[in-house]
Amino acid sequence: MTAPDAAMQGSITLIGGGPGDIDLLTLRAVERLRTADVVLYDDLAGDEILSFANPDAELIAVGKRAGHPSPKQQEVSRLMIGYARLGKRVVRVKSGDPSIFSRADEEISAAREASVPIEIVPGITTATAAAAYLGTSLTKRGVARRVQMITGHDVDGKLPENLDLSALADRGATTCVFMGKATFASLADKLIAHGLSGDTPTVVVESLGSPATAVMAGTLKEIAARLATAKPAGPCMILYGEALAGLHRDEE
Repeated sequence: MTAPDAAMQGSITLIGGGPGDIDLLTLRAVERLRTADVVLYDDLAGDEILSFANPDAELIAVGKRAGHPSPKQQEVSRLMIGYARLGKRVVRVKSGDPSIFSRADEEISAAREASVPIEIVPGITTATAAAAYLGTSLTKRGVARRVQMITGHDVDGKLPENLDLSALADRGATTCVFMGKATFASLADKLIAHGLSGDTPTVVVESLGSPATAVMAGTLKEIAARLATAKPAGPCMILYGEALAGLHRDEE
Protein backbone atom coordinates (compact mmCIF):
# COMPACT_ATOMS: atom_id res chain seq x y z
CA MET A 1 0.00 0.00 0.00
CA THR A 2 1.31 3.43 -0.93
CA ALA A 3 1.69 6.04 1.77
CA PRO A 4 -0.60 9.09 1.35
CA ASP A 5 0.66 12.56 0.60
CA ALA A 6 0.74 15.26 3.29
CA ALA A 7 -2.80 16.41 2.51
CA MET A 8 -4.07 12.95 3.48
CA GLN A 9 -2.16 12.74 6.74
CA GLY A 10 -4.07 10.74 9.32
CA SER A 11 -4.32 11.37 13.03
CA ILE A 12 -4.32 9.68 16.43
CA THR A 13 -6.79 10.30 19.23
CA LEU A 14 -6.35 8.88 22.72
CA ILE A 15 -9.74 8.62 24.41
CA GLY A 16 -10.59 7.77 27.99
CA GLY A 17 -13.11 4.96 28.20
CA GLY A 18 -13.80 5.68 31.86
CA PRO A 19 -14.59 2.83 34.25
CA GLY A 20 -16.58 0.91 31.63
CA ASP A 21 -20.08 2.38 31.92
CA ILE A 22 -20.95 3.63 28.44
CA ASP A 23 -23.10 6.47 29.78
CA LEU A 24 -19.96 7.92 31.39
CA LEU A 25 -18.20 8.39 28.05
CA THR A 26 -17.86 11.98 26.91
CA LEU A 27 -19.71 13.17 23.82
CA ARG A 28 -16.35 13.90 22.20
CA ALA A 29 -15.17 10.34 22.81
CA VAL A 30 -18.32 8.96 21.18
CA GLU A 31 -17.90 11.28 18.18
CA ARG A 32 -14.28 10.20 17.69
CA LEU A 33 -15.29 6.54 17.82
CA ARG A 34 -18.03 7.09 15.26
CA THR A 35 -15.61 8.65 12.79
CA ALA A 36 -12.64 6.33 13.37
CA ASP A 37 -11.04 4.25 10.63
CA VAL A 38 -9.06 2.14 13.11
CA VAL A 39 -9.73 1.50 16.83
CA LEU A 40 -7.01 0.08 19.06
CA TYR A 41 -8.52 -0.82 22.41
CA ASP A 42 -7.59 -2.06 25.89
CA ASP A 43 -8.95 -5.29 27.36
CA LEU A 44 -11.07 -3.25 29.77
CA ALA A 45 -12.86 -1.43 26.94
CA GLY A 46 -15.97 -3.59 26.70
CA ASP A 47 -18.20 -4.43 23.77
CA GLU A 48 -20.61 -1.67 24.76
CA ILE A 49 -17.97 1.02 24.29
CA LEU A 50 -16.88 -0.50 21.00
CA SER A 51 -20.50 -0.47 19.82
CA PHE A 52 -20.04 3.26 19.22
CA ALA A 53 -17.25 2.63 16.73
CA ASN A 54 -17.72 3.26 13.02
CA PRO A 55 -19.14 -0.04 11.62
CA ASP A 56 -16.44 0.04 8.94
CA ALA A 57 -13.59 0.63 11.39
CA GLU A 58 -10.92 -2.00 11.93
CA LEU A 59 -10.92 -3.09 15.60
CA ILE A 60 -7.61 -4.22 17.08
CA ALA A 61 -7.14 -5.48 20.66
CA VAL A 62 -3.89 -4.21 22.21
CA GLY A 63 -4.68 -4.52 25.91
CA LYS A 64 -2.08 -5.22 28.56
CA ARG A 65 -2.94 -7.43 31.53
CA ALA A 66 -0.50 -8.53 34.20
CA GLY A 67 0.41 -12.19 33.87
CA HIS A 68 -1.05 -12.51 30.36
CA PRO A 69 0.60 -12.29 26.91
CA SER A 70 0.11 -8.79 25.52
CA PRO A 71 1.54 -6.48 22.87
CA LYS A 72 4.64 -4.53 23.78
CA GLN A 73 4.21 -0.77 24.05
CA GLN A 74 6.57 -0.27 21.13
CA GLU A 75 4.32 -2.44 18.95
CA VAL A 76 1.21 -0.48 19.97
CA SER A 77 2.91 2.79 19.06
CA ARG A 78 4.11 1.33 15.77
CA LEU A 79 0.56 0.29 14.85
CA MET A 80 -0.89 3.70 15.69
CA ILE A 81 1.70 5.58 13.69
CA GLY A 82 1.64 3.14 10.79
CA TYR A 83 -2.11 3.46 10.31
CA ALA A 84 -2.01 7.24 10.73
CA ARG A 85 0.64 7.48 8.03
CA LEU A 86 -1.76 5.67 5.72
CA GLY A 87 -4.21 8.53 6.20
CA LYS A 88 -6.34 6.72 8.80
CA ARG A 89 -8.12 8.31 11.75
CA VAL A 90 -6.80 6.17 14.58
CA VAL A 91 -8.57 6.04 17.94
CA ARG A 92 -6.75 4.50 20.88
CA VAL A 93 -9.22 3.55 23.64
CA LYS A 94 -7.83 3.45 27.16
CA SER A 95 -9.69 2.56 30.33
CA GLY A 96 -10.14 5.36 32.84
CA ASP A 97 -8.35 8.55 31.84
CA PRO A 98 -5.50 8.49 29.30
CA SER A 99 -3.30 10.75 31.42
CA ILE A 100 -3.25 8.53 34.53
CA PHE A 101 -1.13 5.35 34.58
CA SER A 102 -1.90 4.37 31.01
CA ARG A 103 1.46 4.94 29.28
CA ALA A 104 -0.04 7.81 27.33
CA ASP A 105 3.26 9.67 27.62
CA GLU A 106 5.00 7.02 25.52
CA GLU A 107 2.32 7.10 22.84
CA ILE A 108 2.25 10.91 22.77
CA SER A 109 6.04 11.04 22.42
CA ALA A 110 6.02 8.45 19.63
CA ALA A 111 3.35 10.37 17.69
CA ARG A 112 5.17 13.69 18.05
CA GLU A 113 8.48 12.17 17.00
CA ALA A 114 6.72 10.84 13.89
CA SER A 115 5.05 14.25 13.28
CA VAL A 116 1.60 12.66 13.49
CA PRO A 117 -1.17 14.88 14.92
CA ILE A 118 -2.41 13.57 18.26
CA GLU A 119 -5.40 14.56 20.39
CA ILE A 120 -6.30 13.56 23.95
CA VAL A 121 -9.92 13.14 25.03
CA PRO A 122 -10.11 12.81 28.83
CA GLY A 123 -12.16 10.18 30.59
CA ILE A 124 -13.37 9.58 34.12
CA THR A 125 -10.54 8.06 36.11
CA THR A 126 -11.23 4.86 38.03
CA ALA A 127 -10.42 6.57 41.34
CA THR A 128 -13.21 9.13 41.11
CA ALA A 129 -15.57 6.60 39.53
CA ALA A 130 -14.96 4.30 42.50
CA ALA A 131 -15.81 7.10 44.93
CA ALA A 132 -19.02 7.78 43.02
CA TYR A 133 -19.94 4.10 43.08
CA LEU A 134 -19.36 4.02 46.84
CA GLY A 135 -21.43 7.17 47.31
CA THR A 136 -18.61 8.96 49.08
CA SER A 137 -16.15 11.82 48.66
CA LEU A 138 -12.40 11.47 48.42
CA THR A 139 -11.98 14.75 50.30
CA LYS A 140 -13.58 15.85 53.55
CA ARG A 141 -13.27 19.16 55.34
CA GLY A 142 -10.94 18.87 58.33
CA VAL A 143 -10.21 15.21 57.58
CA ALA A 144 -8.80 14.72 54.08
CA ARG A 145 -7.24 17.83 52.58
CA ARG A 146 -5.72 16.21 49.52
CA VAL A 147 -5.92 13.21 47.18
CA GLN A 148 -2.94 11.28 45.86
CA MET A 149 -2.81 8.62 43.15
CA ILE A 150 -0.09 6.00 42.89
CA THR A 151 0.62 2.79 41.04
CA GLY A 152 1.31 -0.28 43.12
CA HIS A 153 2.79 -2.11 40.13
CA ASP A 154 6.26 -1.42 38.73
CA VAL A 155 7.55 -2.72 35.38
CA ASP A 156 8.72 -5.90 37.12
CA GLY A 157 5.33 -6.47 38.74
CA LYS A 158 6.62 -5.59 42.19
CA LEU A 159 5.89 -2.64 44.46
CA PRO A 160 7.84 0.41 43.22
CA GLU A 161 10.90 1.00 45.37
CA ASN A 162 10.96 4.80 45.20
CA LEU A 163 7.56 5.57 46.69
CA ASP A 164 7.35 8.55 49.06
CA LEU A 165 6.18 6.55 52.06
CA SER A 166 5.98 9.58 54.33
CA ALA A 167 3.45 11.17 51.95
CA LEU A 168 1.57 7.90 51.53
CA ALA A 169 1.29 7.53 55.32
CA ASP A 170 -0.22 11.02 55.67
CA ARG A 171 -3.45 10.72 57.68
CA GLY A 172 -4.75 13.89 56.05
CA ALA A 173 -4.80 12.40 52.58
CA THR A 174 -6.94 9.94 50.65
CA THR A 175 -4.74 7.61 48.62
CA CYS A 176 -5.87 5.84 45.44
CA VAL A 177 -3.79 2.79 44.50
CA PHE A 178 -3.96 1.64 40.89
CA MET A 179 -2.86 -1.88 39.95
CA GLY A 180 -1.99 -2.71 43.54
CA LYS A 181 -3.86 -5.87 44.51
CA ALA A 182 -0.73 -8.06 44.26
CA THR A 183 1.50 -5.67 46.22
CA PHE A 184 -0.85 -4.04 48.71
CA ALA A 185 0.12 -6.30 51.61
CA SER A 186 3.73 -5.19 51.21
CA LEU A 187 2.69 -1.54 50.89
CA ALA A 188 0.53 -1.76 54.00
CA ASP A 189 3.47 -3.08 56.05
CA LYS A 190 5.60 -0.14 54.92
CA LEU A 191 2.82 2.37 55.64
CA ILE A 192 2.33 1.07 59.16
CA ALA A 193 6.09 1.20 59.72
CA HIS A 194 5.93 4.87 58.69
CA GLY A 195 3.25 5.66 61.25
CA LEU A 196 -0.07 5.09 59.46
CA SER A 197 -2.58 3.34 61.69
CA GLY A 198 -3.46 -0.23 60.81
CA ASP A 199 -7.08 0.78 61.50
CA THR A 200 -7.15 3.27 58.61
CA PRO A 201 -10.38 2.77 56.58
CA THR A 202 -9.61 0.93 53.34
CA VAL A 203 -11.84 -0.08 50.43
CA VAL A 204 -11.25 -2.27 47.38
CA VAL A 205 -13.55 -1.89 44.37
CA GLU A 206 -13.18 -4.80 41.96
CA SER A 207 -14.24 -4.86 38.29
CA LEU A 208 -15.73 -1.39 38.47
CA GLY A 209 -18.17 -0.58 35.68
CA SER A 210 -19.08 -4.21 35.01
CA PRO A 211 -21.85 -6.49 36.28
CA ALA A 212 -19.17 -8.20 38.40
CA THR A 213 -18.41 -5.08 40.46
CA ALA A 214 -17.70 -6.00 44.08
CA VAL A 215 -16.67 -4.05 47.17
CA MET A 216 -14.41 -5.18 50.00
CA ALA A 217 -14.09 -2.79 52.94
CA GLY A 218 -12.33 -2.88 56.29
CA THR A 219 -9.21 -1.61 57.99
CA LEU A 220 -5.81 -1.31 56.35
CA LYS A 221 -4.59 -4.42 58.16
CA GLU A 222 -7.73 -6.42 57.34
CA ILE A 223 -7.70 -5.60 53.64
CA ALA A 224 -3.97 -6.24 53.33
CA ALA A 225 -4.41 -9.67 54.92
CA ARG A 226 -7.35 -10.54 52.67
CA LEU A 227 -5.53 -9.49 49.51
CA ALA A 228 -2.47 -11.48 50.58
CA THR A 229 -4.47 -14.70 50.90
CA ALA A 230 -7.07 -14.41 48.13
CA LYS A 231 -6.48 -11.85 45.40
CA PRO A 232 -9.64 -10.85 43.48
CA ALA A 233 -9.76 -12.02 39.87
CA GLY A 234 -10.75 -8.66 38.39
CA PRO A 235 -8.91 -5.33 38.22
CA CYS A 236 -9.04 -3.43 41.51
CA MET A 237 -8.98 0.15 42.71
CA ILE A 238 -7.79 0.40 46.32
CA LEU A 239 -8.61 3.48 48.38
CA TYR A 240 -7.49 4.24 51.92
CA GLY A 241 -7.83 7.20 54.24
CA GLU A 242 -10.01 8.64 56.99
CA ALA A 243 -12.46 10.13 54.47
CA LEU A 244 -13.63 6.55 53.81
CA ALA A 245 -14.78 5.91 57.38
CA GLY A 246 -18.22 4.33 57.52
CA LEU A 247 -17.77 2.13 54.44
CA HIS A 248 -17.05 -1.03 56.43
CA ARG A 249 -19.14 -3.41 54.38
CA ASP A 250 -18.76 -5.83 51.50
CA GLU A 251 -20.99 -5.89 48.44
CA GLU A 252 -21.23 -8.21 45.48
